[in-house]
Amino acid sequence: MFPGQAFFVLAENGSQMYFTDDPFFYPVGIMMNDKFKGFLLGAVAAATYGMNPLFALPLYQEGLGADSVLFYRYSMAVAMLGMLMKFQRQSFRLKKNEVLPLIVGGLLFAGSSLTLFLAYRYMDAGIASTILFVYPVMVAVIMAMFFREKLTPVTVGSIVLALTGIGLLYKGGDGGPLSMTGIILIMLSALSYAIYMVGVKQSALKNLPGMRLTFYILLFGLAVYVIRLKFGLELQVIPSWKGWGNVVALAFLPTVVSLLCTTLAIRYIGATPAAILGALEPVTAVFFGVMVFGEQLTFRLAIGIVMIIISVSLIIAGKAAAGRLNAAFFRLVERIRRARRRRKIKENGR
Repeated sequence: MFPGQAFFVLAENGSQMYFTDDPFFYPVGIMMNDKFKGFLLGAVAAATYGMNPLFALPLYQEGLGADSVLFYRYSMAVAMLGMLMKFQRQSFRLKKNEVLPLIVGGLLFAGSSLTLFLAYRYMDAGIASTILFVYPVMVAVIMAMFFREKLTPVTVGSIVLALTGIGLLYKGGDGGPLSMTGIILIMLSALSYAIYMVGVKQSALKNLPGMRLTFYILLFGLAVYVIRLKFGLELQVIPSWKGWGNVVALAFLPTVVSLLCTTLAIRYIGATPAAILGALEPVTAVFFGVMVFGEQLTFRLAIGIVMIIISVSLIIAGKAAAGRLNAAFFRLVERIRRARRRRKIKENGR
């Protein structure tokens, strides 16, 4: 059940009857705490997004290329979202000043997906998904360079921590170096997504409802794969029912479910805590990479993953805690200056 949907549950608790549109309604009539709901939904959103390689890699093994996989993923997700919006009676209407930003956003989002899925061919899925998660660091740098957003000590420290973590990931689980092609593709994917995020925040799209925004981003992004597949002439046919199951799961779980849970999580706990829970995405990807695909997880790789997750969590949470941390940092600097000043005065007095 989703916000705005006319859906009611009738429950009985003793002599009392309850009508509710809350999706987390206990049979005894007790509702979950809103904060708990938000964290639960945020965790589900992150975990489902981390399932991308779980459903994409088997399709590669069946012989499908990245363009065909993404065409099926985007087209099915658009159909699912379109039906959901129609069912909820949501408007598909756009303003003139929203069309061009949506087209650009769709191209950026599609480019990010394409480079990520291509990278799966050059490195372990868990490592690829972890490196991708440096995109919030890139967002901070772009905002500082082009929109004069101040780089705080927390931001700088997060960038250093993230780069160190990526350095630890440079060696693969077998001791050999990671593919430079794969690293470049992942960094391009992260950069495309970072620019997309900044564009949504700084353009006319910032007031567009989340589901409508995602529907059109995926719709315009789908055009990229239609063109790359020469309007369907090079589209590969899914050879098995198992393959169709993976495509449906790919469109539903990492796309539609992840989007809707993220939207609901923001509603309950706000954007910053929901974004911090996104740190579970690479953890989920690594988990499935190790458990399902037999990828190796060494101690060094684990340390690198932890460093990247900490760095991104710091930079996202920084907006909530930056005031106090920055104040503490500058107080420390001022104390050091005063101590030096007193020492100089004392030395001159001698």
